[in-house]
Amino acid sequence: MGDDEPGINGWCDPRFVGVREAFAANFAERGETGAAVCLSVRGTTVADLWGGVAGRGPWQRDTLVNVFSVGKGLIAACAARLIGRRHLDPDAPVARYWPEFGAAGKGAVTLRQLLSHQAGLPALRAPLPRGSMLDWRLMVTELAAEPPWWPPGSGHGYHVNTFGFLAGEVIRRVTGTSVGTMLRDEIAGPLGADVHIGLPATEHGRVADFDWPDPEAVIPPQAAALPPDLLMIRNAYANPADLSGMGVVNTPAWRRAEVPSANAHASAAGISRVYAALADGGTVDSIRVIDPGALADAVAQQVDGEDLVLRRPSRFGLGFQLTQPERPLGPGPGGFGHFGAGGSVGFCDPDAGVAFGYVTSQMGPRWQNPRNRALINAIFTSL
Repeated sequence: MGDDEPGINGWCDPRFVGVREAFAANFAERGETGAAVCLSVRGTTVADLWGGVAGRGPWQRDTLVNVFSVGKGLIAACAARLIGRRHLDPDAPVARYWPEFGAAGKGAVTLRQLLSHQAGLPALRAPLPRGSMLDWRLMVTELAAEPPWWPPGSGHGYHVNTFGFLAGEVIRRVTGTSVGTMLRDEIAGPLGADVHIGLPATEHGRVADFDWPDPEAVIPPQAAALPPDLLMIRNAYANPADLSGMGVVNTPAWRRAEVPSANAHASAAGISRVYAALADGGTVDSIRVIDPGALADAVAQQVDGEDLVLRRPSRFGLGFQLTQPERPLGPGPGGFGHFGAGGSVGFCDPDAGVAFGYVTSQMGPRWQNPRNRALINAIFTSL
């Protein structure tokens, strides 16, 4: 560790010193306070770095932090595993697995549409009390009864917080277990990957608090006068008001619950380990977690273009974000994964053999984050 890299721990293959330099520059120049990165190339770890603080002490290799929508990539991996094992058919109606979902004109919505953000259910219209996102039964019951905001299949819009409940309930209906349990037992456990949706209380001691600006800020009450498109966008993030984690993200109740789109907890090494398998068709170190054909379908483009919720371009496979010019996952065409609020990211580029995890404990730009951009650029410059 050089004098220009205060507090940076871990190790790095000399070939990838540019990644270490970019990580150190995040602290020195881009406001990073606590974070970790882990990079593997063709299944071999070549950089595993951490630094800064995690609450009252220094960041450690096994420090966990809330990685927000990085969890959507983990949900997508669970769905792909079930599709590969023929427990799910992506072209079947969701109502085949979850009959109540067929209400309010949603009987023909397919699992493929749901996983690619085409189902028209990014938000709930009726105001819910704070804390409702911690009640799984309430959330999925409300979503099953909700009419779509647009004709399903006619467009796509990022299901910011509802994606995890929707996909998670389909998973629960066919497996009898929650998406967090499936992730633990069938993907994270076999791989030895430190990633979690629903964190046991015994693990809370190694979680870094997430620094969310103005965590007690009160979101204005739902305004009935908002036009439908703006109401949809507002409610996608904030119905209930703490749906995205504001004000509760560092509480034991949030960490224990399964709010799959928003409260995955992970280490950088854990995320990189999952994507090392995905980078090689679903297998790493002879451990297969996803059928290669199902994975290929999951990362094939389903939608591309203007997003009805984000109001900017987005590109998705079956739950995975796909690389796009506005926010690339490397220079090649095949990168896929998922970004999370604050800048955390997990992704791989199968052509380059790259798998990468970056986790951070503070909210940064959600769209084009200079810290993850610098790290991603450094990876591919080093190859």
